[in-house]
Amino acid sequence: MPDLSILIPARNEQFLKRTIDDILQHMEGDTEIIAVLDGRWADPPIPQHEKVTIIYCPKSIGQRAAQNMAAKISQAKYLMKVDAHCAFDQGFDVKMMREMQDDWTMVPVMKNLHAFDWVCPFCGYRQYQGPKPEKCPECGGADFERDVVWIAKPSPNSTSYRFNRELHFKYFGEYKARQKGDIVDTMSLQGSCFMCTREKYWELELCDESWGSWGQQGTEVALKTWLSGGRVVCNKKTWYAHMFRTQKGWQWPYPAPGKSQQGARKISQEIFLNDRWPKAIHKLQWLIDKFAPVPDWTEGAPAPKPKRRRKPPKGVVYYTDNRIDKKMMLACQKQITRGIKEKHVVSVSLEPIDFGRNVHLPLERGHLAMFKQILAGLETSTADVIFLCEHDMLYHPSHFDFIPPRKDAFYYNLNVWKVRIEDGHALKVDDCKQTSGLVAWRELLLEHYRKRVERVEREGYKRYTGFEPGTHSPPVGIDRYKAESYMSKYPNIDIRHDKNLTANRWSKDKFRNQKYTIGWTEADEVPGWGDTKELMDTIRR
Repeated sequence: MPDLSILIPARNEQFLKRTIDDILQHMEGDTEIIAVLDGRWADPPIPQHEKVTIIYCPKSIGQRAAQNMAAKISQAKYLMKVDAHCAFDQGFDVKMMREMQDDWTMVPVMKNLHAFDWVCPFCGYRQYQGPKPEKCPECGGADFERDVVWIAKPSPNSTSYRFNRELHFKYFGEYKARQKGDIVDTMSLQGSCFMCTREKYWELELCDESWGSWGQQGTEVALKTWLSGGRVVCNKKTWYAHMFRTQKGWQWPYPAPGKSQQGARKISQEIFLNDRWPKAIHKLQWLIDKFAPVPDWTEGAPAPKPKRRRKPPKGVVYYTDNRIDKKMMLACQKQITRGIKEKHVVSVSLEPIDFGRNVHLPLERGHLAMFKQILAGLETSTADVIFLCEHDMLYHPSHFDFIPPRKDAFYYNLNVWKVRIEDGHALKVDDCKQTSGLVAWRELLLEHYRKRVERVEREGYKRYTGFEPGTHSPPVGIDRYKAESYMSKYPNIDIRHDKNLTANRWSKDKFRNQKYTIGWTEADEVPGWGDTKELMDTIRR
């Protein structure tokens, strides 16, 4: 297998063939090229070559997806992403690999590429690359021809890059003066060319397709490398030349380039400015301090405009043992979808049901089965914040308005009334923490329920361990995360019937610990729901 795979995602790239020819001419190692033609064949076409693999996508999938498609084919130790309009130094590949370390991302010195001139065939007048001239200023001719010169300009020689407080790419000339030696640190990079190991490429998700079609990759790659404990370097022993679309009239490969860039930048801002990247071992401020002083970040500089925080995606994990009355189950499901869209629901049942994305576990009803159902739902859901919902709870839409402020705590909605199905009699207490009212960040719930299932499988279910995460500490409980509470605007209705997994208690003397009876209130009407007997009658009909 080759040592290096050069990945070239390409769409509407008129210089793709010239770029590939240049790489073949100047590479000296065991290097291959994998080019993805994203929605359009290359023009001019790419001739067959043993070192070149061409992948054609009939329908455009986007630059990021095309780049990842090429990476998936590679078996090389190193990957190098390259734009489809670049020229290279002789032996650039071996010069890069010779200095490379496994936790680095490396770039060569970046020059500007003089790709072509427009030439008047009548008088020989030449004009630097850009839009085709309408008229020759010397002879008045109008039939200009493109002359590909493909020359790396002697300057600038860029080795240092940064980003501002908006995470927008900038050159970092102030730091360039501080760079000493041939292998030098750079705070960020320009996304047209970079090298890393194939292992780090996938481990750090250096080309996250959820960020959109394209844009912001230089900042993404640099921040993920630095903040995960790696290093971003420029190898001054070699160079590449990049052609910039800086002149009016040039065609961009993808539509709405500004909109795509903006979308990717908003995602990067939300993640990195708020230190929310889960694989980071450093905070963003660590990187700023490392390269300080950094323009736009130095002390006394104006503060950035506050970011409008993106609300985390919410989801429901709904679990049922399939033993309750079908009318009751459907009424409760319908109420859930009044507060959260059904497409964000993962249902886990002991028999198949038609609700959300259903996961069927053929288990025997019991405590361990319930814990396994919750865990299966958490592993299936892709939401950030999860509401655990039971089959016999009527959830008010206001229940789903809450966002847990902390990622290390379990939150319980205490605004809940227990209502008897037979006669609609309602009861509430002040402190009613129950799993059916639990909401937390998915990663925390996953950690807890994986431990809970493993423990119950090993030791069996012990009542003193409790149902509710965060309400018992080790060695009795599962972990040391705390339980917090909130109150929705209107209460939820916990329907009590003859098939509840936990016992129904309708008098204070049934409670061994009287702290669970504080705030004891009985009623026949509940705010937001009205007459509870009529409500139960409606469900039974």
